[in-house]
Amino acid sequence: MTSITHNQKPSKLVPPHGSAELKPLLLSGDARNQALKLASTLPTITLSSRERGDLIMLGIGGFTPLNGFMNQADWQGVVDNMRLQSGDNAGLFWPIPITLSAPKATADSLHAGDKVALVAKDGEIMGILTVEETYTIDKAHECQQVFTTTDPEHPGVQQVLAQGEVNIAGSVEVLSEGEFPTVYPEIYKTPAETREILDNKGWQTVAAFQTRNPMHRSHEYLAKIAIEICDGVLIHSLLGALKPGDIPADVRQEAIKTLIDNYFRADTVIQAGYPLDMRYAGPREALLHAVFRQNYGCSHLIVGRDHAGVGDYYGAFDAQTIFDHVGKDDLITQPLKIGWTFWCNACNAMASDKTCPHDASEHVKVSGTKLRKALSEDEEVPDNFSRPEVLQILRDYYAGIAFDERAEVKLVGASAV
Repeated sequence: MTSITHNQKPSKLVPPHGSAELKPLLLSGDARNQALKLASTLPTITLSSRERGDLIMLGIGGFTPLNGFMNQADWQGVVDNMRLQSGDNAGLFWPIPITLSAPKATADSLHAGDKVALVAKDGEIMGILTVEETYTIDKAHECQQVFTTTDPEHPGVQQVLAQGEVNIAGSVEVLSEGEFPTVYPEIYKTPAETREILDNKGWQTVAAFQTRNPMHRSHEYLAKIAIEICDGVLIHSLLGALKPGDIPADVRQEAIKTLIDNYFRADTVIQAGYPLDMRYAGPREALLHAVFRQNYGCSHLIVGRDHAGVGDYYGAFDAQTIFDHVGKDDLITQPLKIGWTFWCNACNAMASDKTCPHDASEHVKVSGTKLRKALSEDEEVPDNFSRPEVLQILRDYYAGIAFDERAEVKLVGASAV
């Protein structure tokens, strides 16, 4: 099973993905010190923001059972069939490629068995990679398969197109968690730390609530539905990079904590965060969210409207239906599929399309995009959109940004309904 807590009781939580135990790749103590000395003598590859987040997840065991960045066989298998193809993990379900890229000149200088230091843009040495192979990819093919589009306006497509010409595969030793433990000391948690918290609470069924937004009334309603079903909810905020116009993590952290403190029963919710960047891959990213939430100990993932979506690239509930095409043995963590949720003026309460008998004209559909748009344009926000304490935090944030410096927020796709 999974980790044993200090009270020595066996864990009741789901096991990690494809493994009986977490496989963190982060070095510490003397091993880390020796690796840092070695890294200072090695050639370097500068990580993109996305690659840096992926490396940290490899380090903390969030991407268990991966041991590094994918080779060509695994890249191809994941892109085309959502399955790893090589080594001990051959056949294992994995929905999005985890890859490292470099300029061609760098790749041409590397050979199998070479070691290379992985360095953040600020110069921090983040890890060491032992080269397995170098290979080129069809970037357009990856984008079409993963994002269902090759539109360069899609932020995830932009990430792939901006990659170096060649992918570098190999196992990694991770040397840093970046700024996350110090900037977010209250909520940044590794999978092992999260599991210990859940175990100490005696929870067995845990629903993860994925968010890159402050929580509005619909989000609150989704979390409370899950609390009725499971032992508790892990409100799990993305702490990495977002697109322009999204609200930064420190503001979201404060807003979510305020909501929990005022509107949730004690000991039903845990607020935490993880170090990835958003890919905005919609359905495929929802599957990745389920995979690594299994590593964090969650039995369920709340999947509502437009999960991990952007613009109008995905249908409102494509991220739910994709789970219907996953094999029954591929994922232990299961989706909690919840339809349209909204404030109903006739009910005078939050409701869903399954529970509310009233005409759509009575419904106020809330989205993070609508909320950001209203706040960024200094418009009034109805109380049925968000709790007043949360709105005050968000208004204070926008008040600190000059009006002409605010990113434009467009209502398209499901967010415009």
